[in-house]
Amino acid sequence: MTDPVTRFSNRAENYALYRPGYPAGVMEILKSECGLTPDSIIADIGSGTGILSELFLKNGNSVFAVEPNAAMRLIAEQLLNRSKKFTSIDATAEATALETASVDFVAAAQAFHWFDRDKSRIEFARILKPGGWVVLIWNERRLDSTEFLRQYENLLLRYGTDYGKVRHENVTGRIADFFFPRTFQLKTLENAQHFDFESLRGRLLSSSYTPDAGHPGFKPMLRELEEIFVANQQNGIVSFEYETRVYYGHLF
Repeated sequence: MTDPVTRFSNRAENYALYRPGYPAGVMEILKSECGLTPDSIIADIGSGTGILSELFLKNGNSVFAVEPNAAMRLIAEQLLNRSKKFTSIDATAEATALETASVDFVAAAQAFHWFDRDKSRIEFARILKPGGWVVLIWNERRLDSTEFLRQYENLLLRYGTDYGKVRHENVTGRIADFFFPRTFQLKTLENAQHFDFESLRGRLLSSSYTPDAGHPGFKPMLRELEEIFVANQQNGIVSFEYETRVYYGHLF
């Protein structure tokens, strides 16, 4: 499997443009269930291009965005450095470079998949203030709720380089182990994206498990993607449906 730090280096631009954001209800969950306020200090671990960081910044929070991939981190800095409450850090989930007991929330989105579970858990416990929360948030694409999504999933299974190993459904079983011996809560929200063909193409190519331009499967994959789009589009648009999953709990 490709090094998790570098595997998104040539995907960063498409990632920033075409990955889904998170519904506003995420903040409402964290406010009502975890006591999030604008004064809460956030560590966004594996912050990527800053999609989750931006959500917290809009809530008024100070955010330490920890991201080891230079290409992803640069995009986040270009987008978010205008905020005085945004701090970008070149570090990893296992060694964040943050002070001990310095943050109220440790948040992680899609990048949680790539963390060393045991080492990151120790690091999260170190940087959290007493009573602090760990929050894991990601969008799970529905696989078969529409004919388009069924065909798209089959495309990934045919052409994905290591798709079966890395898709996010494979992470959920690890979450109980991550929080053990404490427990966690889960709430879910509806989310969606709507694409013309060019944005659908960008969304596909934002995924690290799809072939890049030098791979023999690249052109056949894009031809088939266009066929799927043409067969399923309505007024030039197709849609991804997601379930946004919000896991939250304490480590100690």
